[in-house]
Amino acid sequence: MSEAHTILVIEDEPNLVIGLRDALEHHGYGVLAANTGTDGLELAMTGQADLIILDVMLPGMTGLEVCTELRQRGVATPVIMLTAKSQESDKIIGLDMGADDYVTKPFSVSELLARVRAHLRRADDGGALPDRVEIGSAQVDFKKYCVFKGDEQHDLTDREVAMLRLMIEHPHEVITRDRLLDEVWGLNAYPTTRTIDTFVYRLRQKLEDDSQNPKHLLTVRGAGYKYIP
Repeated sequence: MSEAHTILVIEDEPNLVIGLRDALEHHGYGVLAANTGTDGLELAMTGQADLIILDVMLPGMTGLEVCTELRQRGVATPVIMLTAKSQESDKIIGLDMGADDYVTKPFSVSELLARVRAHLRRADDGGALPDRVEIGSAQVDFKKYCVFKGDEQHDLTDREVAMLRLMIEHPHEVITRDRLLDEVWGLNAYPTTRTIDTFVYRLRQKLEDDSQNPKHLLTVRGAGYKYIP
């Protein structure tokens, strides 16, 4: 898949750009790079990039401004934003402005690559999920990172959202624990697949009417999990 895709990195930290370029090219991607928002916007508008990795804090035109301008001009290229922990509010603002995902610095390169693969696959399959998805009596809002169920509201973490997206995009299909680790965390991020079981347990508590007898996030013994609409 990666051989046909080009990634645009808009980042002003030279060492990070070098590291990302090396990792992306090692996995077969073509790479374009810009170190200012203005230059990045210009490159993005050429249509050469299949996905954009965009830092929030850039000299001159910020990443948030770049993302807003791209969406206003009708550019639908997937955007993964890079934010620092001190920029928590920028994550929600960025999603509201049209970003597809975000990764917090410092981050695992394997995690970022997993996000890149997931978004490119989603784009190749015809686009992302709608902003809101109904699961039984619950409504998942992917832009606000929360679940509404009756009078209750439950926040979702970025990894809970990524896991849920992957499962919803493949209804009735068995998603193995290893695949979830690979696409949501990166295979080297955690030493045990028990991490997945903990996250599914938490999702069931937020989504299912009866988390002990789930109807939508089902366990496939010895294999993994599957989503039933």
